[in-house]
Amino acid sequence: MADWLNLTFAGIDNWFFVSASNLRAVAGEFFTPFFVFISAFGKGGIFFLVLGALLLLFKKTRRAGLNVLLAVGVGALLTNVIIKNAVARPRPYNASEEYFNMWQAVGAHKEKEFSFPSGHVNVTMTAITALFLNFNKKWSFSLYVFVLLMGGSRIYLTVHYFTDVVGGIVVGGVSGVIAYYLTRLVYKGIERAKNTAFGRGFINFDLIELLKRKNSNKQDR
Repeated sequence: MADWLNLTFAGIDNWFFVSASNLRAVAGEFFTPFFVFISAFGKGGIFFLVLGALLLLFKKTRRAGLNVLLAVGVGALLTNVIIKNAVARPRPYNASEEYFNMWQAVGAHKEKEFSFPSGHVNVTMTAITALFLNFNKKWSFSLYVFVLLMGGSRIYLTVHYFTDVVGGIVVGGVSGVIAYYLTRLVYKGIERAKNTAFGRGFINFDLIELLKRKNSNKQDR
C-alpha cells in the first residue's frame, strides 16, 4: 500500500513539497514559527482532549464535549492503531534525499510513527467535525480553516505528504460522524438513567451555576 501511494501520487505530493519549499525560500523563516505553532496543537491530541473535557463542565456544551472526546478516541483507534500500521508508509524525509534536505531546512522535526494518514490532521478534523455537528453551522463551518492550516503545517514541515493530509481529513471526518452517533446513543442511555444520581449529575451539573451558588452562599453569610 505504501509503495502504491508513493508511485501513484508522486507528482502531486512532490508539487506540494516544492511549493512549500519555494514559499520558505521567498519568505525566509517568516512562516516557519507559525506552522510549528499550528502543528503543536495536534501533538498527541492533548489540546482537543482538554477542550472536550472543558466543554463537559457546562450543561449547554456537554454533548459537544462528549462528542469531541469520543471523536478523538475513534480517530486515534482508526489512525494510530489500524491504518498507520497496516499501510506502514515511511515519512517523507526517510524516503527521499530531496525531502530530507527540505525537512532539515525547516528544523528537522522528527516524528516516530508511520506517515499515512496524518495523525495531526486526523485529530483536528475529528474534533472540528464534532464541534460543527453540535454547534450553529453558520459559524462552526469556519472552524474547518484550522484543519487546512494543520494540513499545510505538516506539509511545510516535510513530515507528511499531501496524500497523508487528505487521508487524515477523510478518516477524521468519518471518525467525527461515527462519534456523533455514538454520542447520541450515550445520551439515550443517560436519559434512561436520569433518575439515578449519575444521570441527574451528568444532565444537570454546570460549573458556572455551581460557582454562582457558592458566591451567593458567601454573600449571604
